Amino acid sequence: MPKIFANGINIAYDVAGSSDNCLLLVHGHPFNRSMWRPQLNAFCRSNWRVITPDLRGYGESSVVDGKTTLDIFARDLAALLDSLSIREVVIGGLSMGGQIVMEFCRLFPDRVRGVLLAATFPQAETEEGKRNRALMAERLMREGMSAYAEEVLPKMIAPQNINALPQVSEHVLTMMQSSPPAGAAAALRGRAERPDYQETLAGLNAPALIVVGDQDAYTTRADAERMQHLLKRAELVWMKGVGHMPNLECEAEFNAGLSRLLDVADQGRAVFGRP
Repeated sequence: MPKIFANGINIAYDVAGSSDNCLLLVHGHPFNRSMWRPQLNAFCRSNWRVITPDLRGYGESSVVDGKTTLDIFARDLAALLDSLSIREVVIGGLSMGGQIVMEFCRLFPDRVRGVLLAATFPQAETEEGKRNRALMAERLMREGMSAYAEEVLPKMIAPQNINALPQVSEHVLTMMQSSPPAGAAAALRGRAERPDYQETLAGLNAPALIVVGDQDAYTTRADAERMQHLLKRAELVWMKGVGHMPNLECEAEFNAGLSRLLDVADQGRAVFGRP
């Protein structure tokens, strides 16, 4: 497991493949880079180099107390790419990871060849949401991750998939329980301050893939269609019987959509996801 030192922290990451075509996948909260293992294994065998980092505060990267705003996460990703001498990437993220991807697109649009947005949405946080994130950050620091993880598991995975996909359920629960409370709390505080990314999406010229499950407790069909409408070149994959973790709950369908995005990014087609 390699690490780099950048922006004052150690960033742990996995990388597979050696192609000049690079796919960077950003995990959500409160997970780690292992959530992308199925995609790392699948796409490194194609014409792509796949990079999956642990965000600061998660996994095996440095834990930083206080508040981590999305621009800090995005600049960490840029520093990782710089250390690997990678200029352009297809970048994808799930949930908070998707919002970090949108922030990366805002800050570094010239580095983006394609975008994957899974189980996420572009709107800024509401006032109620800000209060709830602050309260949750306090709870995680006070109680730790265990009870929270058990509580939210049926929201992270479609309830029927908890029993139907026991290995996925155990993986998701373990990731949440093992996340450092201080890092997760810092991300919650920072995420509450995120800007609205609808203008960023509207200005993006790269091809995009949007993936949302019909049982996602956090992202709605309206959210998914809003993103597709804003983006100039987007395909929407609406998954049946899937919750907030589409890349794990329905790996084959998710990978098929991602494969189409990578083909478009590789070939530089002008049209994607439009009749």
